[in-house]
Amino acid sequence: MGIVKSNLINRLSDNYPNFLKKDINKVVEIFLEETKRAIKSGRRVELRNFAVWYSKKQKKRTSRNPKTGQIIEVPEKTSVHFKMTKNLLTKINNAK
Repeated sequence: MGIVKSNLINRLSDNYPNFLKKDINKVVEIFLEETKRAIKSGRRVELRNFAVWYSKKQKKRTSRNPKTGQIIEVPEKTSVHFKMTKNLLTKINNAK
């Protein structure tokens, strides 16, 4: 199961009771919006000791519909890539 933004905000609020929930919500919203804006403009987003997000262009290509066998043109598109750091990978693999 993934983490839901509202659950993240609730957990942060529980861990940091001195902050108002609306302020924590605003910080999370700002972080997500700035991350989207950076990736959309082609910049990478890096959180040290956690992960990197970056966008990558995929060239247009010719493909085949496996059901019908019809040849189709797949247009150029941009995809978002996520790469975790070695530190996070080690923590995940050593967790019990």
